[in-house]
Amino acid sequence: MWPDFDRPKMKAALEFNRERLDALPLYVNIMGLKLGNEVALIDAGFGEQNPNPDFGWLAEGLRLIEIETEQVTTGFLSHAHSDHLDGFVHKGKPAFANAQIYLMEEEYDFWTKENPDFTKSKRDIEPLSYMIDNVRDNFEILKDQLVIVREKQTCFHNSVTVLAAPGHTDGHACFEIRSGSESLIHLSYVVHHHILMFENADWTVAMDHDPETAVKTRQKLFKRMAYTKSRAFGFHLPWPGLGTVVPKGKSYAWVPERFS
Repeated sequence: MWPDFDRPKMKAALEFNRERLDALPLYVNIMGLKLGNEVALIDAGFGEQNPNPDFGWLAEGLRLIEIETEQVTTGFLSHAHSDHLDGFVHKGKPAFANAQIYLMEEEYDFWTKENPDFTKSKRDIEPLSYMIDNVRDNFEILKDQLVIVREKQTCFHNSVTVLAAPGHTDGHACFEIRSGSESLIHLSYVVHHHILMFENADWTVAMDHDPETAVKTRQKLFKRMAYTKSRAFGFHLPWPGLGTVVPKGKSYAWVPERFS
């Protein structure tokens, strides 16, 4: 977490909320949307090919709720990091053969240009070449399914609107989901921790490609959501990831919904 001079404040926030101090857990919540017999997935996790036993539960989860991979006609890719992209591929082939997978043009262009720019990021340099190759390999496998979308474009029978949310990556996207009078915003990676990002929206994570832009995006979205009282879904927040962003003095708080 950055800036490093604020880490004592971060620790104090975690202690106050009785959170663990040895690590910052990253949950992986994958949203499925069902219309008739069609299913859309927003991101797809790490995928089954990853040897880590804590990864790759999406296929099992779909089987448990009796959804066949053939029913998945739409995929939304918020950005191309492994925990969001890799689950769309299985054993060198598309995991969901019938799906069109939507991503923003800026995201596709970043990973496919000759030298992706990580100079603003605080990521470790060593894994970057592997990460770039992995994204490009997956894009090649999915090339017939990838569909470029623009900000505010609606998809999946006009129920999902793409929201540009740059910073974590160049073409990072959030999604607004509507059903009748109800709406919900999928926060993607605008938020990765249920205490720290709300305690101070200026705090950033090393994985952000452009931390300054990520902060501006988070501030803008939090302000909007606190005003509209929108329901939200956090990909990396504690399961089930549903809640509301509320104002708390000059900062914000995450109010989770109970699951029953």
